[in-house]
Amino acid sequence: MSDDTGTQETSAGSTGPRPEPIRFFGITWVDHDNGYTARRIAVAVGSLATAAASCLVLRLAQQGLRIAAIGGFVTLLMVVMFAICSAMAFRHTWDGFTRRHDPDRQASLRGLLAVGFVGSLLAYFFRSLTEAPGEKLHREEYEEARKQYEKRTTRRSGNPKNRRRA
Repeated sequence: MSDDTGTQETSAGSTGPRPEPIRFFGITWVDHDNGYTARRIAVAVGSLATAAASCLVLRLAQQGLRIAAIGGFVTLLMVVMFAICSAMAFRHTWDGFTRRHDPDRQASLRGLLAVGFVGSLLAYFFRSLTEAPGEKLHREEYEEARKQYEKRTTRRSGNPKNRRRA
């Protein structure tokens, strides 16, 4: 294997593009083998359970604010803040399954994504019902890399002695 070129040797001894692993799935998404369906079910159940547990923790925090008697306005602000951040994090995470994000923008949204973690967990849950989260993006990139690789290798194939000299 060569990390520099992103290629690997196949059983036939040729090289080609290497699929990018997806978190929790590795490269099982390529052929949907080695427990792919079980992993999808586990990811769906795990993300939904984590989102539910997170909502419970947020509810306990809200009750703590009520016990502290800081006022209804602050409690309302907290609920609205988590709702808006969760909605924005859901949308950002959902978009990340179909296209690559700009790293600078990703870094600037880190705080928002941390506050809206419930939205990200729910996006992960809904996407895992149909495919491995990010599989469509990775598959498109992998297929394009394979096409480019095939173009390069077929262009160079053939006997060099048969080439005409200019």
